[in-house]
Amino acid sequence: MSDESPLIRSLRAAVAAAPEDVPLRLHFAELLLAEGRHDEAVAQAAVALQHAPGDAAVRDLMVRAMQLPTAGTRSPAFDWAAAEQEVAHVVGPRFAPDPVAPVDPADPAVAGDATEAPLTSDGSGDPADALAWDVDAPGDVRLADVGGMQQVKDRLEAAFLTPMRNPELRRLYGKSLRGGLLLYGPPGCGKTFIARAVAGELGAGFMSVSLSDILDMYIGTSEKNVHDIFEAARRQAPCVVFLDELDALGAKRSRTHHSGLRNVVNQLLTELDGIDAAQNEGVFVLAATNVPWDVDLALRRPGRLDRTLLVLPPDAPARESILRYHLRERPIESVDLGKIVKVTEDFSGADLAHVCESAAEYALLDSARSGTVRMIGTKDLLNAAKQIKPSSESWFASARNVAMFANDGGTYDDLVAYLKKKRKL
Repeated sequence: MSDESPLIRSLRAAVAAAPEDVPLRLHFAELLLAEGRHDEAVAQAAVALQHAPGDAAVRDLMVRAMQLPTAGTRSPAFDWAAAEQEVAHVVGPRFAPDPVAPVDPADPAVAGDATEAPLTSDGSGDPADALAWDVDAPGDVRLADVGGMQQVKDRLEAAFLTPMRNPELRRLYGKSLRGGLLLYGPPGCGKTFIARAVAGELGAGFMSVSLSDILDMYIGTSEKNVHDIFEAARRQAPCVVFLDELDALGAKRSRTHHSGLRNVVNQLLTELDGIDAAQNEGVFVLAATNVPWDVDLALRRPGRLDRTLLVLPPDAPARESILRYHLRERPIESVDLGKIVKVTEDFSGADLAHVCESAAEYALLDSARSGTVRMIGTKDLLNAAKQIKPSSESWFASARNVAMFANDGGTYDDLVAYLKKKRKL
């Protein structure tokens, strides 16, 4: 650019010559930020995060660069061509390592002076209350660890992962990091595992919340628990809040006679889309249920848990992966996984684990009776599979009625398509 200072031009050339030099790129981004060139600073910080996802200084710079300019100043138009050139040499894997490391509340650079910590949204709460809720650090689980289920992975990639990994594109298209996704399907099909994989992909903290974590015998405490959970997630964003068994937490208020449960639903609505909505940037809400038709409709309106994703029994590649996992530490010999996969269609992940457990029992009992230890073979697994009925059958029997008579607005079109494909509708 012709209006650039000699120092900026020199640093730009130096960064191009040494693209993996994080301190140099960080210094360059600081100078860009000082000149009010926020978008270019964000582009440089994004590349630095690819090389050093755990660097606190880089994270701090990204936060400052993404803040809007102060009143009276004007940020230059986003130079897409320049940003594209800066990141052109960075080609990451489809499921990249943690793009943004979790915020450590014990880190002095993040925590700051306790006297300067903001109050909770109602202006009276103590932020320490929110920190009482445990936020798990990002785990090692990634979507690549989920066998098969490519359609589920693609939907998650579009809904959450791509916007998070591409801050420049997110800013360009005005895409918010707020969001909610409802996972539903038969029990035992890995909804919780998928939620943890999303947190791992995002490099985000993880909070698993169930009814027992929230419900309290004292009036008002349950609502406070909901508020404190979301406050903890906001303070430690990026964070995935996983609402397990949403049909229990957010049951239809018209069918709920207990006032405490109705108030929990009201508080969930407030946290998802109330006065705190602007503070939910970086808080990803995932929920799971086996019976989405029992969830309060207000929780599923646009802007809340408006996106639904059907998690079906594992497909053939996923079944093979699950079987390998559950047989990995057991004594096996010449197991033909292809045969086992073929006879376990519609089995859930939990059913497949039961198959492996039952096969191990057969081999153990036979070894005890004969006095000779033998390996688990294909025959043991086939016999076990014959004795186990897929647990998803009863769920599909109930879901069929919903798909036929309660699919207003096309909410369950994906379920209808699956049932037709399986000739169950």
